[in-house]
Amino acid sequence: MTWVKICGMTNLEDALVAVDAGANAVGFVFYDKSPRCVTVETAREICAKLPEDVEKVGVFVGATPEEMTKASNRIGLTVAQIYTDSRGRLAKIDDDFYRKAQCDVIIALPFEALHAGKNGEPNTFFLSAATFRRILAVLIDSGSSERPGGTGEKFNWEHAPFVREGMKRVGASLILAGGLTSENVVDAIAAFQPWGVDVASGVEASPGKKDPEKVRAFVRAVRELDRRAS
Repeated sequence: MTWVKICGMTNLEDALVAVDAGANAVGFVFYDKSPRCVTVETAREICAKLPEDVEKVGVFVGATPEEMTKASNRIGLTVAQIYTDSRGRLAKIDDDFYRKAQCDVIIALPFEALHAGKNGEPNTFFLSAATFRRILAVLIDSGSSERPGGTGEKFNWEHAPFVREGMKRVGASLILAGGLTSENVVDAIAAFQPWGVDVASGVEASPGKKDPEKVRAFVRAVRELDRRAS
């Protein structure tokens, strides 16, 4: 079954809609430049009212290991989604985070960190042994070094074979993000064969506020594809 995350939660109502629709995970953005940014206390209050089996994902951009650890443990996050820089480097994370934070990790890469080089081969990036011990998946997004994610835009899906090859080389599961909607997610899954998909703006009525019908339509499209494939 495809793992589905509805990201950019700012209120309990939207989070419960996602859970009721059948999402596996909900995401909370702790990045003050995002219109979906929430406080640690808001996320904590929402997560306290969600089922235990739903993944609670915190999205961090440029946060220190201390900030991520404090937020993760305070909220009860099950996963920290940590954005790299444009070269795929985790400049802000160290082993101390893995010792103290009680969660797994998603490493979020802007597509430019993985896109095909001049010779037609995928660019190379590396994950430390400590990261590999705690990694849930690698997320490929449409962002860049200037705007790490949440653009609501697709990257060039013609590079799907390069992305698949890059994940194979790293040995990590793929989560696909960037410009997904209920109308294109089936094509995206066919092209990238991801372990999971992640959506925010594609199921919104406005930045930070979800459209319940769009959320349900997105999850339904994925689950119908899962059923046909089983």
